Amino acid sequence: MGKITKVSPLAPEAFPRLPVIEGVTFSAAQAGVRYQGRTDVMLARLAPGTTMAGVFTRSATRSAPVLDCQAKIALDSDAGAAIIVNSGNSNAFTGKNGVVSTRAVTQAVAETLGLPETRVFSSSTGVIGEPLPHERITAKLTELAGSLDKGAISAAARAIMTTDTFPKGAAAEIEIDGKTIKIAGIAKGSGMIAPDMATMLVYIFTDAAADRADLQAMLSDLTDVTFNCITVDSDTSTSDTLLLAATGASGVRVGRDTTAFRDALHDVMLDLAHQVVRDGEGATKFVEVAVTGAASDADAKTHGMAIANSPLIKTAIAGEDPNWGRVVMAIGKSGAAADRDLLTIRFGDLLVAENGWVSPSYDEGKAAAYMKGEYLRISVDLGLGQGKCTVWTCDLTHGYIDINADYRS
Repeated sequence: MGKITKVSPLAPEAFPRLPVIEGVTFSAAQAGVRYQGRTDVMLARLAPGTTMAGVFTRSATRSAPVLDCQAKIALDSDAGAAIIVNSGNSNAFTGKNGVVSTRAVTQAVAETLGLPETRVFSSSTGVIGEPLPHERITAKLTELAGSLDKGAISAAARAIMTTDTFPKGAAAEIEIDGKTIKIAGIAKGSGMIAPDMATMLVYIFTDAAADRADLQAMLSDLTDVTFNCITVDSDTSTSDTLLLAATGASGVRVGRDTTAFRDALHDVMLDLAHQVVRDGEGATKFVEVAVTGAASDADAKTHGMAIANSPLIKTAIAGEDPNWGRVVMAIGKSGAAADRDLLTIRFGDLLVAENGWVSPSYDEGKAAAYMKGEYLRISVDLGLGQGKCTVWTCDLTHGYIDINADYRS
């Protein structure tokens, strides 16, 4: 871990230029939690009056920092807040040590910044089952506090990376009542991606003003159609955390029914979710799986994830093989309602199968040529109802094995 030097071929050309969000400052430092010679801790300080919302993994083995955040996120407060994140060690499955380390970090941040400890949110990502050397983090707090800068969000994005090959950021700006609202987010995630809430670690900041209940409702709803619709390897992390902070600095108040803000937040979340898939460990292809005609939206998602998580389908995609029979297999095994004789399958615009049989117009050569692209779409219509869902995944290559075979070394 930490030896990965080849950037994903699906990576954006560069880290995006993110707008400054008034009311939040960032810093990053090298604490040597696990990595040497790179930043591995980030701090974000949020102004008084900031509203916080969050969504977290529902893993039964979730980490001490996740449990701590869950206990704090519903508490209303007008005090400032802080987010402290380390990479290299997830502080998960560490027993009482995990609780002690989490509390040591959050208390030290609170004392350094003059905040209530209940307003300090921490996250850890990396190796599972090793005690967190929290003293290496707390030793850097004076440095972190002294270098806080409202323009340092890109440094924060780099500090939270583990097996990521590029830092991830996304932003949006909208106008409401003649005033501008800004949203900026960063994320980390590459492997152990099959979210059951958010994905790995995601931090989104806006200068909008919002009540906590409205902010939480929007975040929870949008998570279900963004981060909860991606998968790299079908494995759900013990550390998945998504935090949304609204500083209110713009003076523009939004609610759960403010369509323009909700749409902009959705776009930022979906952009970050797609970047995680594009950085899937060893990935060479980005794949959209669109399911329509299901008995319900829930059934559509079940079918979509069965296709997106299938090792047989993902390896066929890596080998550029239009093996549509594996799509039929995934639909049949998913457990959701399906009728063989009503299925329609397309690769891109190419009709592959219909009415329970290969389409008379299907051209294997054209399908094979289509599979050579970096961005692929598999469409399935079940012919049963109005249910629909779109999910996103990547191929499964030998690179995934290379990264994970020596992850702890």
